[in-house]
Amino acid sequence: MKKIFVLFFLTVYMQSFPQEVLPVRGVWVTNVDSDVLLSRENIAGAVNKCSELGFNTIAMVVWNKGVTMYPSKTMQQYFGILIDSLYTGRDPLKEMIEEAHKLNIRVIAWFEFGFSASFNKNGGHLIEKYPSWKAIDTAGNLVKKNGFEWLNGFNPDVQDFMLQLITEVSRDYNVDGIQGDDRLPAMPSESGYDSYTVSLYKKLHHDAMPPRNCKDSSWIQWRADILNKYMKKIYMTVKAANPKVEVAMSPSIYPWSKDEYLQYWPLWVRNGWVDKVIPQVYRYSFEEYKKAIARLGGNELSRAELQKCIPGILLKVGSYYAPVELLEQCIDENRKAGYTGEFFFFYEGIKKYEAFFKQKYNTRQ
Repeated sequence: MKKIFVLFFLTVYMQSFPQEVLPVRGVWVTNVDSDVLLSRENIAGAVNKCSELGFNTIAMVVWNKGVTMYPSKTMQQYFGILIDSLYTGRDPLKEMIEEAHKLNIRVIAWFEFGFSASFNKNGGHLIEKYPSWKAIDTAGNLVKKNGFEWLNGFNPDVQDFMLQLITEVSRDYNVDGIQGDDRLPAMPSESGYDSYTVSLYKKLHHDAMPPRNCKDSSWIQWRADILNKYMKKIYMTVKAANPKVEVAMSPSIYPWSKDEYLQYWPLWVRNGWVDKVIPQVYRYSFEEYKKAIARLGGNELSRAELQKCIPGILLKVGSYYAPVELLEQCIDENRKAGYTGEFFFFYEGIKKYEAFFKQKYNTRQ
């Protein structure tokens, strides 16, 4: 009995000390321009490659083009689509978690498309099924920005749908975290002219119509506040479903993120509505990267609050590969600025620089 008591005491005593937090060395895994998710063998191969090169975190896409990369009861209920047809009969998210956890690599479920309905498909099957979910601009048209067509993220029905997707992953999978990006929670600043949002604005502004200028500062803030409340709701819902699941977001650089996508993410950090923020510091020159790192958070966050930030670095997009010299400079600049890790977009790019990452990340510890 005495021995059991001593062991119990030592366990409690050791747990009273803060656990060591390892630097995040992360990479995004997509289902675009990549065949990783097409088979379990491919997933295992990618995980092994990440481990070999020193990465300890994988953010895997789970929501893209209006379908999921896991069997979703929510999608089945709303749209009669259980999973992306490429993966019928499989569960890529489950496979990724199992393969990654074998090698002590964390897996974050990345809801890439967020409130975006489709890409150059006029809203696709989501808007076709629920026309009232459209985001509307000043001309009364479906909001389209950089090719992406948008759901109305101010609409409670749309918010509830997205929250159900997030909740089922947090609750039903042994996932280490969930993540949104510059589309969750986000809305183009051109949006907000749908009947629901206009009615809400009028109700709170003595029947006045919203400004026609979508960049009006008070109108920007009012709509950003709706997304701020939703960010808090995401955080609280995830923690209620599974307290161990980390809530991370990967927005654009602030204040551009707020002006263009209504993402006032420094407030999320200050209020504790995120565990980590991975700003997309995607720059093609070191001077621009250095400037962006220096003003990360727009000077609104304390040094301690900035420790929740992990810079996101552009490694590959289309035919572009970042020069190895730029990668070296960006990582070194992160260390000088006090950031112990980074996240790379995206997995297919790391295979071009195996020798570099083996040298730079010679241990995942």
